[in-house]
Amino acid sequence: MTLLVTGGGGFVMSVVAGEWLARDPANRAVILDRGALDAAAERYFQPVRDRLTVIEGDVRGDNAWEALDGLGITAVVHGATVTPISRGSAAEAKRQPEAEDPARIVEVNLMGTVRALEWARRSAGLKRFVYVSSGSVYRHHGPDWQGEPLPEDGYVAPLTLYGISKHASEMVVNRYADLFGLSALSVRLSSIYGPMDRVTASRSFRHVPNRVAHMALAGDVIRPNSLDGAGDYLSSVDVAGAILSLIDAPALRYRHYNVASSVISTTGDFIRWAAEKVPHLHCEVTAEADANIVQDTALRDGMWGAYDIARLERDTGWRPRPPQEAFHAYMDWIVQNELQPVAGRP
Repeated sequence: MTLLVTGGGGFVMSVVAGEWLARDPANRAVILDRGALDAAAERYFQPVRDRLTVIEGDVRGDNAWEALDGLGITAVVHGATVTPISRGSAAEAKRQPEAEDPARIVEVNLMGTVRALEWARRSAGLKRFVYVSSGSVYRHHGPDWQGEPLPEDGYVAPLTLYGISKHASEMVVNRYADLFGLSALSVRLSSIYGPMDRVTASRSFRHVPNRVAHMALAGDVIRPNSLDGAGDYLSSVDVAGAILSLIDAPALRYRHYNVASSVISTTGDFIRWAAEKVPHLHCEVTAEADANIVQDTALRDGMWGAYDIARLERDTGWRPRPPQEAFHAYMDWIVQNELQPVAGRP
């Protein structure tokens, strides 16, 4: 089987392509991305590079899609996107990156999806189309009953151009599925970190687990504005497993699936777990202006809370790893893939 992954040179999508290739020596993958693989991606794909085809092109244009014809693609994961998020440190929290180029966000995220669907509906042998959406489509608050995880239905009300473009794309995917008989669905990701999380041309934001892991391993003092900032954080490796399970599923009952850990983890949790790997880690809770990790502690439900993953569990049997286990595995990956060996480092 041959999997097409758009945006496959980036963060999560590179892991999707890599996990697909690693699971079966007969699998092949095609990446469609705006540019060539960077050095990190080349290193990541090196063991499977002979089964990977990389096509450079803009998902908004015809030429890129025409280049895919005849490659025998059997499934698509459409993840090419512009992710203009600003949070993390006090300085970054003041930025509104959506204001810098709003038209590009809508053009790439929405019209890029339309072009992908236009190609998909004409492709013989295509078995499934997975659109990679986001928890940004949800409201900032919900569910109505405290403590319940956020379901896929009833709480959709995006406020940002990113969330709006993602929701609009979901609806377009649904309509193309009905019009042309496509087996198509959308996955809504919670807050993702993990292997291959790095600054790229389309994404520059790093979630709390990424920051904590790198600061701890570098020996930096971690200075959060609070230990109580929270989120539903999931490793990119677990995301890949979830998406591939949806590609494999013989039948799916829903058009939208949450992909998440389904539990809340706090900044304090990640710092405590990091200290289990780096015993001399130092943390100082400080004022927001001096903090190197800033979170709004009032954001604990809706898109910021735990997501319900019952649909995904029922239809595929997929389950995420426990958050502590996934975070420790990520720290190990950083040591093995991003850092030079240092005596005494775990």
